[in-house]
Amino acid sequence: MVTHAGIPKPSRPRPAGDAVRAPAPFPTAANAVLVVDDELLIRETLAEYLTQEGFSVTTCASGEEALTLAQLQPFAVALCDVQLPGIDGIELLERLLALSPETLVLLITAFGTVENAVEAFQRGAHDYLMKPILLDEVGNKVRRLLSYRKLFLENQWLRRELTAAHDPGAIVGRGPAMRHVFDIVRKVAPTPSTVLLSGESGTGKELIARAIYRDSPRNGAPFIRVNCAAVPENLVESEFFGHEKGAFTGALNRREGRFELAHTGTLLLDEVSEIPLNLQAKLLRVLQEREFERIGGTKTIQVDVRVIASTNRHLEDSVARGEFRQDLFYRLNVVPIHVPPLRERREDIPLLAKNFLQRFARQHGSPARELSPAALAALQDHRWPGNVRELQNVIERAAILCGANGILEPTHLGLTKPITVETTPARPPSPLAQATPSASQFPTLDEVERQHILEALKRCEDNRTHAAKLLDISVRTLRNKLKEYGYGRAETEESTTPAARAG
Repeated sequence: MVTHAGIPKPSRPRPAGDAVRAPAPFPTAANAVLVVDDELLIRETLAEYLTQEGFSVTTCASGEEALTLAQLQPFAVALCDVQLPGIDGIELLERLLALSPETLVLLITAFGTVENAVEAFQRGAHDYLMKPILLDEVGNKVRRLLSYRKLFLENQWLRRELTAAHDPGAIVGRGPAMRHVFDIVRKVAPTPSTVLLSGESGTGKELIARAIYRDSPRNGAPFIRVNCAAVPENLVESEFFGHEKGAFTGALNRREGRFELAHTGTLLLDEVSEIPLNLQAKLLRVLQEREFERIGGTKTIQVDVRVIASTNRHLEDSVARGEFRQDLFYRLNVVPIHVPPLRERREDIPLLAKNFLQRFARQHGSPARELSPAALAALQDHRWPGNVRELQNVIERAAILCGANGILEPTHLGLTKPITVETTPARPPSPLAQATPSASQFPTLDEVERQHILEALKRCEDNRTHAAKLLDISVRTLRNKLKEYGYGRAETEESTTPAARAG
């Protein structure tokens, strides 16, 4: 039996009261279908059928209207009639793909030929439908296209995973500090709860976040990371929530934000403390309501995202100084995990070093195979201001410089390289040389830099903002340098500032 302008009813029986299926766990646009046909009965029949099949359907009667709709929201699949008033289906295909490359186009025609099909595929169509349309065929083709789209996106996510800086050895740990971290990870991973990772730079916070993601029910959906410290302040909102075409100068196309890309998956807000204060309220709204609008848009977009945040600062102190919203801190600090610095888990250094050595020996074709007892002792004695990342770099360098016997010695590590020079009594000693630990050693660049920064702090009476201006660096760079020198939280209180100790 044929009804509605030549569209046969589906041969598969549908039970009475059949509920609309829930959308598949794709990103926001993945369940949205656009039907473009100038025949009202065809539009209505396809819309009714596809809605019953669980898709979110939008219809329109012309190519011009279809392009306007595509600018307002992304579509996973577009069913387009070739014979349209104004812009025909082939031209619409090209313009739609230029506007929204992620959309898969299914062309519909009553005048199909091999030449038409070949031309359509050459221009980017993904499939072809002939009239009279069989609804079962429509459903099968749309589902097949969505499955293809899902596999394509998952392949992109897996590629991103493989190319990410994922170092399995960096989260190896047998000591009590890391066992405690792993225990929390095992408990929180299966839940949707927000996690706040804290710890110094280089401790492996991102790797812990990825471990939570891999052990969660969301591990088949995307893992999206955004480095809040690396995004320019005027682009943070666009990075998070996306923007519409023409929303601001340079917005040549619509762009999905990180929250939208992470739909049904996990979003890592790396260095969340660097988010500008004026945008923290908008982030709080997304965390509370799970909805937002793109810049320049009016449509509210709902997302299902598991958020993991990381910071190398003490957010409680930032809250006290008015640099971070208290309500946002409480929203993020649902399950806190502190990743300890390497100096607080020295029992893991030999294991980490051996894992890195094996990996870099294979990577660089090096004969390096083991560390001498003296090299292990040197690793244990080092303070490791750069934590695991610094250890990784030290071992990579040592593996490259290692001799033919394959044994790493302290000289290969490059942790300390003092240069002894002969003193000249006739020339007064340099003030910088007097500032070094030993007058018989020529100062290294690191030592000169350290003394220079501490002197600037002393002259500015411990005001970091003024000292940063004097040094012509950012406050963030100054703060990171102080951390490298081992001036932790307790040491930077007013009563025990680095400059005060230097004086």
